[in-house]
Amino acid sequence: MIGHRIRVSTLMISSLLVIATAGCARSIAIDPPSLEPQSAATQSVSNEDRVPFVMDTFRLSLNGAPQNPSRDLERRILASLQETRLFSTLVPLGEAPASLEGKAINARMTFNETIDPHSGQTAFKGIVIGASMFLLSPLIELDYDYAVQASLELERWDGQVTRYEARSSGTVRYNLFGATPIMVDELKGQVTEACLAQLVDHLVRDTNLYLASSAPLTDSTIRAVTVKARTPRASGTMPVNIPTSGSPT
Repeated sequence: MIGHRIRVSTLMISSLLVIATAGCARSIAIDPPSLEPQSAATQSVSNEDRVPFVMDTFRLSLNGAPQNPSRDLERRILASLQETRLFSTLVPLGEAPASLEGKAINARMTFNETIDPHSGQTAFKGIVIGASMFLLSPLIELDYDYAVQASLELERWDGQVTRYEARSSGTVRYNLFGATPIMVDELKGQVTEACLAQLVDHLVRDTNLYLASSAPLTDSTIRAVTVKARTPRASGTMPVNIPTSGSPT
């Protein structure tokens, strides 16, 4: 009798372990797959031909809603650019560059993230799993989608602007006990890496555009900057007097 109970208990524990182990399974699919990182430009670039890269604007959004710029994400982007060895130095957003020596690349970055955890579908499947006392957990698959669309606009010292686009998406499929923050981080990391690999690959193909010898420095050192308010004023304008060089102060 005792031996029978031991065998039954052992069988039940083994079954629970099998179910729990199967329920922890997960897989990640990335589209497109990550490219090999570019370790160098397509041609040898001399130090004299390398110019600084200055991050002028960095915008981040999540499911269409603006977010605060992520320093970690910006560092990751700059690290990917550093691997190309195309630029002499990389200046993060908000940091004052040292001596630009007249030539520099000003960058405007937009990074749009889209997350779809399939909440409704997950809730319904959770009810089914609960009703089955977890026995169906290894058989019911749940999904979590993440996509990134990146835009990089580079303005050369002579005013020429080039725009690059890249997009990547991925899905992690998991069972009941496989849903962990680490799983989501793995998905985001792989999707972001694939997107940046595309972006850097497009940039490296245009290496000649960003060499100091590719265009002379214009005589004028004054740059025109358009300034506008984020929201229009309701009424009225304020005149601004700008003294000329010859007028008294």
